[in-house]
Amino acid sequence: MISMLYLMNAKGDVIIQRQYRDDVSSSATDVFRAKVIAAKEASTSPPVRLLDSSTFVFTRHLNIYFVAVTRSNVNPSLVLEYLYQKVRVLQAYLGDSFTEDKVRNNFTLLYELFDETVDFGYPQNTSVDVLKMYINLGKQRQKVAQDQGSLTSQITGAIDWRREGIRHKRNEVYIDVLESVNLLLSSTGSILRQEVTGSVMMNTKLTGMPECKFGLNDKLVVDKDKSSAHSGKSGVAIDDCTFHRCVSLGRFDADRTITFIPPDGEFELMRYRVTDNINLPFRIIAAIQEDGQTRLTINVKCTATFSEKLFASSVTLKIPVPGNTAKCRIKCTMGRAKYVPEESAIVFRLKRFQGQSECMLAADVQLMPTVRAKAWSRPPLALDFSVPMFTASGVHVRFLKVFDKSGYTTNRWVRYITKSGASYCIRI
Repeated sequence: MISMLYLMNAKGDVIIQRQYRDDVSSSATDVFRAKVIAAKEASTSPPVRLLDSSTFVFTRHLNIYFVAVTRSNVNPSLVLEYLYQKVRVLQAYLGDSFTEDKVRNNFTLLYELFDETVDFGYPQNTSVDVLKMYINLGKQRQKVAQDQGSLTSQITGAIDWRREGIRHKRNEVYIDVLESVNLLLSSTGSILRQEVTGSVMMNTKLTGMPECKFGLNDKLVVDKDKSSAHSGKSGVAIDDCTFHRCVSLGRFDADRTITFIPPDGEFELMRYRVTDNINLPFRIIAAIQEDGQTRLTINVKCTATFSEKLFASSVTLKIPVPGNTAKCRIKCTMGRAKYVPEESAIVFRLKRFQGQSECMLAADVQLMPTVRAKAWSRPPLALDFSVPMFTASGVHVRFLKVFDKSGYTTNRWVRYITKSGASYCIRI
């Protein structure tokens, strides 16, 4: 497994290192410094490199490189996941934007975390809640004496993400279904690529050790559920999904029910991906006509396809124009639009866009004559938006049941937000 773990700054200086096995020497840091950092390949290089018979797996947080070195046939995904969890643990102790100075001022803390999270090269416990119970920056705990059996169960037990004895005055569960829509539309209106990536975020404030059952309108579940057959509700075909480690995967494989004992506070319950039967929130029709080499006519129509009871916010449409644009005359039925020379685009912004409504934009673009005529590449239109209480995939929460010995009542709140993904483009 991991033979050595170290942190290195952007100059190639080792900040701190911990060696777990003796099959890799300290000179391995010089190899990474010379062939990755000094060669300025860190930003373009893959996160797994084989250098001088040693495998280097690394990631970066701000100006600090987290590097794991091994000579065994290790699973790189496992090492990368550990490095990501290591960054998350240090963020919990030192702050989200921890710097090299903070690391140097907390060497004792970091060595303790190195030893607690890795044992002889094998990743162990990376739960922030459990680590903070025993590594607490030197602050004296209220209860110094603790039962040894309880200590062992917290570290090695099956439920290390939740401690016993949690109490809340009000038992509440907040559920956020967040989706990102990626789209590539051709100039003729046909869909070239569409995808929805979603995540279910939860904030639980529950007493004791409750067991929760969570259900979505997954197509496989809805088809099995005969009681919902008469309601006419169709399920959503989820392509793939990943879960938080608190979810019982055995029960999910058996009956597709998501059963778990939740951590206390905020966490990501699951991620999913949908590629079929996507409800696109906006329909855009663009007509761009080039009149010779000195003029361009643009007409864009944007229609909101979601319910009229909903409103989209922060809607931004970027309409590309040639780089030799001299002047733009823009008219729009709603919102504001202006030509931004730095982006070579007309930026159309709407603070609030009601569902089932439409807006029009017309622009007359004057171009400067050029010495060498060069065809315009026609980049695609890009759209950014946020639509609360709407899901493009159609995923909805069917139920959330909380079971506890005391039988208390739980208040539940569900919120849906759909945003544009990294690429929501329409070719022109």
